[in-house]
Amino acid sequence: MARKTKTVTPGASTNLTPPALPDHYDGSMETTGKYLVLFREDAVDSAKAMIKDIAGLTHLAMVADFDSDDEFDAEAASNAPGILFPEIGVAVLSGDPTQIGSLSIAAEGDGDRGILAVEPERIVHVMMEPGWVGAMSDPEPSTPSLTYLRGYRDAINHIYEQLATGGGAGAVAADPAVAAAFLDDAISTWGLKATRVVTSRFSGRGIRVAVLDTGFDSTHPDFVGRSVTMKSFVAGEPPQDGHGHGTHCIGTSCGPLRSTFGRRYGIAHRASIFAGKVLSNGGSGSDSGILAGIEWALTNRCQVVSMSLGASVGVGQPFSVVFESVARRCLQAGTIIIAAAGNTSRGANGRRLNPPNPVSHPANCPSIMAVAAVDSQLGIAPFSDGGINPNGGGVDIAGPGVDVYSSWPMPTRSRTISGTSMATPHVAGIAALLSEARGLTGNTLAQALTGTALRLNLPSRDVGAGLAQAPQ
Repeated sequence: MARKTKTVTPGASTNLTPPALPDHYDGSMETTGKYLVLFREDAVDSAKAMIKDIAGLTHLAMVADFDSDDEFDAEAASNAPGILFPEIGVAVLSGDPTQIGSLSIAAEGDGDRGILAVEPERIVHVMMEPGWVGAMSDPEPSTPSLTYLRGYRDAINHIYEQLATGGGAGAVAADPAVAAAFLDDAISTWGLKATRVVTSRFSGRGIRVAVLDTGFDSTHPDFVGRSVTMKSFVAGEPPQDGHGHGTHCIGTSCGPLRSTFGRRYGIAHRASIFAGKVLSNGGSGSDSGILAGIEWALTNRCQVVSMSLGASVGVGQPFSVVFESVARRCLQAGTIIIAAAGNTSRGANGRRLNPPNPVSHPANCPSIMAVAAVDSQLGIAPFSDGGINPNGGGVDIAGPGVDVYSSWPMPTRSRTISGTSMATPHVAGIAALLSEARGLTGNTLAQALTGTALRLNLPSRDVGAGLAQAPQ
C-alpha cells in the first residue's frame, strides 16, 4: 500500500514513528531494533549527508574501517551507530526511532537525495529441518573398481533419459529400479546421482563460491590443500564453525571428489571456497551480517553466493526492497545469490501443509534464486516452503534436501541432515560447474540453471523449474 509523502524539516521536533513493519505483518518477524537504509547507486554522498542531517549521525563508518588484514572487527561494527556497505549501497543504522522515522518518510519522496528505502533489520536462522536429522556418521565404504564406475555412469545416464522423457517424478515413483538408483552407496550420495553430478566432467575450477553460514571447520581432513578464505562477521566468534551447519553446506557445494573416509558428497571440488561466518555458533544472525558477507563476496569477485539461512515470512508479506536491490546489483556485477526457500511447511500430522507456508526472507526476493527441497523419490519434502505470495516470493528451482550426507566438524567428520539448507548448496555447486562449463555469470547463469533443470511432475509453486542438473 502506497503511503502519502510528508515534508520533514531536518532537526524539527516530530512524533514520527520508525519505519513500519511490512504490510500483512503477522507478528512472526524478529527484528534487532536497527534499520537498513538503501542508497541510490549514484548518490551515496548525498544520502550520507541526508543521514547526517536527519538521523543526527555525524559519522557513517565504512565497512572497511573494521578490517585489519584478514580480521574483521565484528564487535566494533555491531556497536557502531552507522555502517556503510559501499559495494552494495546499503547502510545499517541504530538511533532514535523518531529520527529514523523522519529518514523513512524522506525516503518515500522522489529519491533526489539518494535514499530509496528504510526497513527494520531482521534476525535470521539456519534452514536445517530438525525433524529429519539422520546418523551422525556413516561407515567407510569400499573403493569401487573402474569397471563398476563405467557401468554406473552408463546406468545413471540411462535413468536420466527415462526421467527426462517419461514424466519426471511420476516415472521415478512408478519404476522401482529408478527409485533404487537414488540411494547413497559406496560411490556418492543420492543427491549427486539425481543431479547428474557424478557423471559431470566439470569441477568448478576457476570459480569462487561464497558460503555465508555458521563458518567452516578448517581442520577437516577432506579439505587439506584446498583454497579456503575465511572471515567472521559475528561479534566475538572466529570463523571456525562451532555449529556444523556451515561445514555441511560447504561440503555439499564444494566438497572433495574423493573423501578420505567415505562416499563422495561434494560438487565443485576444485572451486575456491569463501567461508563467511554470518550466523553464530547458535545458528542465528542478522541482516547486517548477511549484508557484510555479500559485500565481502562481491569484493572478492565470487560468482556464486550460497545462503542456507532465512526468516519466516507471513502470507501476503512483501519481499525486502533492500535485499532485492542488493541482489540486482550483484547480478549486474556477475554474482548470483542462491538461498533456501524455508522449512516451515510440515504440519502437526507430519504431512506438508496445503497450501504450504510462503518462501522465507531473503529467498523470496525475485532476484535471489529460491531453492526448494525434494527427497530421493523426487517428491517435495514435507517441510519445504512454497511460492504462494504474489509479486515475488516464488520458488525458482529444487535440490536434494532430505537425508543429505556431507561433512561435519571434527571429530564427527560427517553427518546426514535435512532441510532446504541442504538443497541450496546442491544448486550452488551446480552453478559453479555451469559457470565453468559455459563461462556464465549473473543473470545468464541464473537462466542456465533453470533452463537446464529436470522438469518434475510437481507444481512450479513447489519446485519452480525443477531439479537442478549438472552440465555433462
